[in-house]
Amino acid sequence: MSIHTMKSTTFEQVDFEQWKEEAVRSLKGKPLESLMTKTLEGIDLQPLYTRESFVEGVRVTKQQTGWIIAQQTHATTGQQFVMELKNSLERGNDAIVYDGTQPVEWDDSSLQEIAQLITDYPVFITNTKQHDSFLKAFTYVDEANRAAVKGAIAVSGWTLPEGFRHVRTSGADTWTAHHNGADAVTELALALAQAAQYMEKHATFNHFAEDFFVRFAVDTHFFMEIAKFRAFRVLWQAFSAAYGVTDAPAIPLLATTSLRSYSKLDPYVNLLRAGNETFAAVLGGADVMTVHPHDVLTGPSDSSVRFARNIQLVIKEETHVDKVIDPAGGSYFIETLTAELVDKAWALFIEIEAVGGYEAFMASGRLATLLEQRRNEVAKGKKSLIGTNVYADVAVTEFADWSGIAVEGRLAEPFENLRSLFSKEQPRTVLLTFGVLKDFKPRADFVAGFLATGGIQCQWSPAFEDAQAAHDWLANEQVDYAIVCATPDMTEMVMETLLKGCPENLLVDVAGKYEPKIEQQWLDAGLNGFLFAGQNRVDKLVAIHTTWKGGGGGEKA
Repeated sequence: MSIHTMKSTTFEQVDFEQWKEEAVRSLKGKPLESLMTKTLEGIDLQPLYTRESFVEGVRVTKQQTGWIIAQQTHATTGQQFVMELKNSLERGNDAIVYDGTQPVEWDDSSLQEIAQLITDYPVFITNTKQHDSFLKAFTYVDEANRAAVKGAIAVSGWTLPEGFRHVRTSGADTWTAHHNGADAVTELALALAQAAQYMEKHATFNHFAEDFFVRFAVDTHFFMEIAKFRAFRVLWQAFSAAYGVTDAPAIPLLATTSLRSYSKLDPYVNLLRAGNETFAAVLGGADVMTVHPHDVLTGPSDSSVRFARNIQLVIKEETHVDKVIDPAGGSYFIETLTAELVDKAWALFIEIEAVGGYEAFMASGRLATLLEQRRNEVAKGKKSLIGTNVYADVAVTEFADWSGIAVEGRLAEPFENLRSLFSKEQPRTVLLTFGVLKDFKPRADFVAGFLATGGIQCQWSPAFEDAQAAHDWLANEQVDYAIVCATPDMTEMVMETLLKGCPENLLVDVAGKYEPKIEQQWLDAGLNGFLFAGQNRVDKLVAIHTTWKGGGGGEKA
């Protein structure tokens, strides 16, 4: 085919019904609904979005392109903080970010340098108490220069000195709710509920809006996070209209990479998570972006701080999304998802207000239910945390917590606890394989991966032809825990004999699920339990440790 022919070739236009027919045919008996993805937000993500299915909603965009790179400075003394901050500003950081979680020993000289810097760079402060010495820097700023200072500060019980009219102090922060289990709809509704709370403290809406900002944590659900930021701008317009303001003033949206999916296990995967989250936030229209280093849970290093900063620099340099007002706008999928989030979040906001507002909702226990649901999805493998509950690398891991970060609700924590437990002591574990390699390998690989998520290392036995061969081999080995890996037919053939001749204190499990009657027969004969896809891995691994340390006795699960 010539180039001319290729250029002039056209394709027959296909409508949704034709696509649907082909999709159903390719599913080989499964319903089309099996291609849908149900989310915690109560939204069904469709396999295909078209012009015909497009749900058009109100579109509100940010007023200018780009975003502020706001990387946190990590230090223990004021002099170190200033030095690291200046280094960061020279290398692409655009702002001063202070988190009061990690104590810093401040001296007047360092605070005076901070006072000079905040007149040139925006300042963002989180997790800081009213008596933190860092706040003294504002008193060192000359009154004539205070109007030049910009930023957002959330410090309960502290009053900003006079003259800083471009520094916002009323912030809706969804960080805590996010890590306690909130989904995108809940975060949006809670941000509005906090806005309503702050509005009551101001004389006019415009005065409130000039002092207000929102901070969102950004998780790894890429498209949902894009839509979340876009949805809030629409919701803010609706919120303003409820107070009689038709031309809603713009407010800054601050974004910080979530630690909900961060893990101490295989921490370099956190770099990928951070990149995913950052890109989603800027596509959604975040005005300020903070990226946590990949090893922030155990203590950041100079290199990890640089990597975190470079994530934003690379996105700007390589994608040019900082030159577009609404990069995700026009996508049938994103526009529809945005509209669905707006509808659901507004309805939940009305519900929250009806039951007493933000504080009442936070005390209701609904977030705990959402968090438990998330943890259950991770434990059963429905949600993947690469390097943690899937493709786990049984390597030496740093488990100590860093004092500079405080976060609850991380999904990897149960697996980290298991890894720490089994790193101290673990059973000698063997996969008892039967038959030929191509038949038992899928189950053996599954079991090895299952056990690795808890830090249990295992070895494969020789491939046995019958139970007696396995008995003879076990008699010369000091094995604490064995898992039978074979095809279903082979497993049923060898299990009865195998269980009769096993060493007394050997813990035996079987890979796979079987008919309830057969499973009960094996359990009655001394089998400990089963390992299978969809099982709660955390519960199973805890049970393995408990039964092993208890000297056997059977898990019966």
